[in-house]
Amino acid sequence: MEVDFIIVGNGLAGISFCEQLRAHHKTFVVFDNHSQQSSLVAGGLYNPVVLKRFTPVWKSKEQLQIALKMYHSLEDEFNIKIDYKMPVLRKFSSMEEQNDWFIASDKPILSEYLSIKIVKNKNQHINAPFGFGEVLQTGRLDVKTLMDAYKEYLLKQERFIEIAFDYKELEILDNGFSYQGITGKNIVFAEGYGLKKNSFFNNLPLVGTKGELLVIHAPDLNIDFVLKSSVFLIPLDNHFYIVGATYNWVNTSNDISKEAEEELLSKLKTFVTCPFKIINQVAGIRPTVKDRRPLVGQHAIHKAMYILNGLGTRGVMIGPYVAKQLFDFIEYGKPLENDIDIKRFQ
Repeated sequence: MEVDFIIVGNGLAGISFCEQLRAHHKTFVVFDNHSQQSSLVAGGLYNPVVLKRFTPVWKSKEQLQIALKMYHSLEDEFNIKIDYKMPVLRKFSSMEEQNDWFIASDKPILSEYLSIKIVKNKNQHINAPFGFGEVLQTGRLDVKTLMDAYKEYLLKQERFIEIAFDYKELEILDNGFSYQGITGKNIVFAEGYGLKKNSFFNNLPLVGTKGELLVIHAPDLNIDFVLKSSVFLIPLDNHFYIVGATYNWVNTSNDISKEAEEELLSKLKTFVTCPFKIINQVAGIRPTVKDRRPLVGQHAIHKAMYILNGLGTRGVMIGPYVAKQLFDFIEYGKPLENDIDIKRFQ
């Protein structure tokens, strides 16, 4: 088989790049064995504001424009529902935080995202005497449904190979690459934390940050918005909620831990007072970078070899944006932004 691109990884980064290839009628094949779970365990929020400091997310406007267009297109094509519009309410812990919110909402770069009205708490099962600030243009992407549907599509197209990629078996040719009988003009590595085993790019400063989430059932809670306090509380259907997430820079296994469960529960109970039951707990390693920017670019020696990685905690928003940048760089020679280009570490 001969293709234009070999893609390694079918998480948010890989899917986003595949969508660029499909839009431009490029042929490709995807290798993925689901060894990396960061996309699957993501809460799936898209939110243009850093709620700890009331500051804008990097390139938030551009990211949302490209990402939402892509997700809506996939909903129509695959006949699935993945984009759930819902506000994010930031719980205030004091009058000072309310004042900080109003100051931030006056800034032009944030005015379209931060409501100037304080939302009063009317839920008897939530402890929020100072109310909430509402973030606009937010929602939740059902990442698992997206990944399952995309895998099914690729399998039907005979473009998906569900095996672990062995970097030692990759043969470098004069005009591309060969791997297990497949010849590709280009190869893109989008394997998340699996990059640590990639001998071509493992010199890059990718940091694995373990994150764990809980799924709880709370029939009495009855909220239809994302609540941000010491943890996020994200509503699903039928009174189920995601609680997350933890950040562990030492443990890089995909195993759940009692410590993470206790941390999430202790934080949740500071603002939720109704009974609930733990239904599930999941863990995954986020591919993060020390400067909180993605790793995108070209191998220093093998010019048809590329990387798309380091999406961190905001892969839903940033994945489609940086995938477009990489495609434009490869096909049209358009320079990558300095903030994301891996040359910044060379």
